[in-house]
Amino acid sequence: MVSSRAISPIWALIIAAVFEFIGAYFLGTAVAQTIGKGIVNPEVIKVIPNGIIIVFAALIAAISWNLFTWYFGIPTSSSHALIGGLLGAFIVGGGFSIVNWNRVAGIFLVLVASPIVGLILGFLFTKIAYFFSQRSSPRANSLFKRLQVGASVLLALSHGTNDAQKTMGVITFSLVVLGLYHPPSGTFPIPRWVVVACAGTIALGILSGGWRIIKTLGVKIYRIRPIHGFTAQSSSAIIIYGAALFGFPVSTTQIATSTIMGAGSAERPKAVRWEVVREILITWFVTIPVTAILSIFFYLLINKLL
Repeated sequence: MVSSRAISPIWALIIAAVFEFIGAYFLGTAVAQTIGKGIVNPEVIKVIPNGIIIVFAALIAAISWNLFTWYFGIPTSSSHALIGGLLGAFIVGGGFSIVNWNRVAGIFLVLVASPIVGLILGFLFTKIAYFFSQRSSPRANSLFKRLQVGASVLLALSHGTNDAQKTMGVITFSLVVLGLYHPPSGTFPIPRWVVVACAGTIALGILSGGWRIIKTLGVKIYRIRPIHGFTAQSSSAIIIYGAALFGFPVSTTQIATSTIMGAGSAERPKAVRWEVVREILITWFVTIPVTAILSIFFYLLINKLL
């Protein structure tokens, strides 16, 4: 909304924050279930000595990498960072056998496929939008500005439900490992206070602004106009919420980037700044191995210090 000038930055942040909270609070916890018990059963970690250090090392690794990429304005995947951090710490702390590799394979497949689908949908939606809008019509431009606000609401809802749930899953997992929460056998309900805390935190995070990454997504990849904003955000919302319904954590940044690339390519492929895209792709591919190595390092370091 901001990059295409469909709405002022302040109102964009307020709208996004409100609907991020609504999405995180009301639209289920399937992704939290995957993070909390799908990769590794928390009851297994609970009996491992220093089990909570595994979770702590994974979070430090993911946060460190996210701060590094945020500082340089590089859109990266917090999902990749979290999954990589958890896998590295789980393996060094408990061995390969404790990981549910079938579930991890499914997560990897969706993480890889979702930006490809985003690129295709962004391209197709933009082609269809151009076909029906007669391209340069001033009335069409005004229409897409209004439509983009609606698409932004849907994107905020889907982003809130997918991203906030990752944190819900980690917190609930940690509570089980620490012996502070005892869900009924075979179930993994997320405590209501965890849902509220994570929904509120993601809303506050949106209000604090992520201007470095907004600039990269909205300007450096392609000069976005309302038609691109509408098609890219609509495509992103469909993919992100679809993944959340089935409990798959996805990278909202990856999907948003790929839909922008698709929307830009539908109009002028040469106008897409592919050198910036290349930098982003490199960051995506190195995120999981780097955070896995970092989490192993932090796990060994913390164990040595204690």
